[in-house]
Amino acid sequence: MTETTRPAHRVSVIGTGAIGGAVARRLLAAGHEVTVWNRTASRSAGLVEAGALPAGSPGEAASSATLILLTLTDYAAVLRCLAEPDADLSGRTIVVMCTGTAGDARQAARRVAALGADYLDAGVQASPETIGTDAATILYSGSRPAFERHLTTLGALSRPHFVGDTPEAAAIWDLALFGVWYDAQLGLLRALDTVREAGIDLTEFSHTAAVQLGHVVTAVPATVSELLRADYPAGPADLTGHLTVVRHLIGLRSDRRLGDGGLPAAAARIEELIADRRGGEGLTATIG
Repeated sequence: MTETTRPAHRVSVIGTGAIGGAVARRLLAAGHEVTVWNRTASRSAGLVEAGALPAGSPGEAASSATLILLTLTDYAAVLRCLAEPDADLSGRTIVVMCTGTAGDARQAARRVAALGADYLDAGVQASPETIGTDAATILYSGSRPAFERHLTTLGALSRPHFVGDTPEAAAIWDLALFGVWYDAQLGLLRALDTVREAGIDLTEFSHTAAVQLGHVVTAVPATVSELLRADYPAGPADLTGHLTVVRHLIGLRSDRRLGDGGLPAAAARIEELIADRRGGEGLTATIG
């Protein structure tokens, strides 16, 4: 049965944990007919009381809707659920909403294609309480026609953001964003650990740390512009000056609990550029 002969507002949510439960409730509130399945059925009881229809299996949930959202913990769980349906799911769209690698997304997309359905990968940059608000960011990639076909329904969850036609684009974007946070947060924790051990006042240090982090945020547009122009002017220091500081940091962070943050690899790259007579360029040149 195709999309044109089945109600466009009929949605299945497979996996009703924190995110899946929030997604299902938001879709119900928006007036959609929602079918839910969870491995532990009791965890969907509240949603059923709110008006959702229970499915007895992932296959039943997938066959009952035109838009199927898999809000599961990881791609291993996704593939287990996708292994069950053996019917032709042509005309349906399957959206995988979890964090994983590019390879995970491609593998899931291949399985969905074998089922005859369209595939969308979704990177969820949102907490359960923000689902359905402008504070939620959900990234989609894969089938652009499927994305456009379900845009109104997906818009009930967040401002939908299509980031690429390949299945893995959203997964890469999602992980890269998490990487920005982890790099910044772990960098701050390394600094706090170091100064605390030296007996430095953490509160006083934190004020200057916040200013330093602000410099990185403020410089984002200029850094992107440098990459796009392939022009890497020296900023507060050129690569020769940066190398001196990076080497000092490697020494300061030796044997620290959170490691050195990958600085030896960065130093090796800077040394390579300096040897290539590019020592007068700025730090962006390391990935240019």
